[in-house]
Amino acid sequence: MNEKNYLLATELRHELHAHPELSMNEAWTKQHLIEFLKEHTTKFEIVDRGLWFYAVYRAEQPKKKIAFRGDFDAIPVEDDIDAPYKSQNEGVGHKCGHDGHVANLCLVALEIEENGCDNDVYLVFQHGEEIGGGGEACAELMTEEDIDEVYAFHNQSEMPLNAVTLRKGTLCCASKGMEITLVGTPAHASTPENGKNPALAIAALINAVPGFIDPANHKGVILATVIQVDLGERAFGVSAHKGQLLLTIRGEIEEEMDRLQKNLEDLAKAQAEKYGLECSFAYYDVFPETASTDAEVDKVIAACDKLGVQVIYQEQPTRGSEDFGYYTKKVPGAIFWLGNGEDHPPVHDKKFDFVDETMKTATALFLELAK
Repeated sequence: MNEKNYLLATELRHELHAHPELSMNEAWTKQHLIEFLKEHTTKFEIVDRGLWFYAVYRAEQPKKKIAFRGDFDAIPVEDDIDAPYKSQNEGVGHKCGHDGHVANLCLVALEIEENGCDNDVYLVFQHGEEIGGGGEACAELMTEEDIDEVYAFHNQSEMPLNAVTLRKGTLCCASKGMEITLVGTPAHASTPENGKNPALAIAALINAVPGFIDPANHKGVILATVIQVDLGERAFGVSAHKGQLLLTIRGEIEEEMDRLQKNLEDLAKAQAEKYGLECSFAYYDVFPETASTDAEVDKVIAACDKLGVQVIYQEQPTRGSEDFGYYTKKVPGAIFWLGNGEDHPPVHDKKFDFVDETMKTATALFLELAK
């Protein structure tokens, strides 16, 4: 690797870290990345798709089209690191390392600019990963351009520095935020029988959760976590007439999560009918199961073996979610964790910062996979 390219990518990463932007609002970040590629490369075509963009290198006689995904949104967590590139945006920080993910894609571009590549390479710069919205839009590129394979990595703390952790099948569970709204009619607290109160319906839903997620009835991890109950008003003279139950549901197998959702919906409708309530549903932060295909996992392992990178096989899926699964619903691909070091602050911690040197490992792996 050209050390000059690495230093350029590191400087870029620090600039991105200093100017984090929340999901779906990454205008400065996107433009800064485009300007960097225009300044430092001539062999990549840059295609602006609105909230996101991609850069493509076209080989003279390609045998395949290989895509690599990097995300560039930040999260609403204060940045508390002792570095000159500390976040300048109050209450927003690159606490998940996405600044490093896209700086790494730019490092890949710099290396291909110098050395070329045998295949067509698509670098996908994605918005909105943290809320699950960006991946679904960007994944359309896989079919539009007939991509053969797609890869991504996510930095991960509490793992050996530069070690690759991966598994065949589901690496990250599917999940979504579920909002159940039940509306009745108000009444004086002294005559609750004159109104329609959703309290018992919501209680029934909460009490049903353990049965719905019984491991004995599922092949994979399944969870329903109560996030919030919002019922009635703080007025002791009024019987509650409106309530909302917020849950996060997740599953290793997306079909099992969908069945959990249907069970909750069916029970909510039945309770609404029982108590004379109106019932509605809304969904937020929807993530698919993020699964890697077997052959592409084997290719990552082979690349690690060739480069002398430690490989750790993950036996169970991570409960957290990643929207890379939208890509592997379209084409074969793999995502892997890349270790920040066992004592490094965890992602989403205010002390977290992406480890720059891991870009050398990630870039070497991507270039090997692109061959």
